[in-house]
Amino acid sequence: MRPPEHIETDRLILRPPALADAESIFQTYAQDPEVTRYLTWRPHTSITETLEFLSGCVIAWQGDQRFPYIITLKGADSAIGMIEIRLDGFKADVGFGMGRAYWGKGYMTEALRALIAWGLAQPRISRVWAICDVENAASAHVLERVGMQREGLLRREIIHPNISDEPRSCYIYAIVK
Repeated sequence: MRPPEHIETDRLILRPPALADAESIFQTYAQDPEVTRYLTWRPHTSITETLEFLSGCVIAWQGDQRFPYIITLKGADSAIGMIEIRLDGFKADVGFGMGRAYWGKGYMTEALRALIAWGLAQPRISRVWAICDVENAASAHVLERVGMQREGLLRREIIHPNISDEPRSCYIYAIVK
């Protein structure tokens, strides 16, 4: 079971990453401390870091578990963000990040809705889930807008190194069929 390489929504194209995306990803969000605040990696300080990150994303598509997508606006090929689905038996989890200039426009909600729809259309997948830091109200709002329900609190679950080197608590959200 593999997701499609391209997913189209009303305003967006989701496609596999390429090394050529490094410049737009670096400029749009990878080096921005505000965007990376709740991510599991520190802001990139050089395009070389972004290229290394993208190399792993390209390789991931050769496997059968992890599928990162570049998010682009229709009619443009530059990355405005990324979204990923990771398959694990009967469930899948998602993660995402988007450039600050594109916040508040509903783009991530649109991309996430499309990825969840694909996942839940698969006979084998019965649960799509995500976590977000307890202080990340924007991501929690996106998860709720796509129909995910907050199921609980995972105490000291994940390290967000841009906030603290200590494990932080996260909310877990899911949608099931």
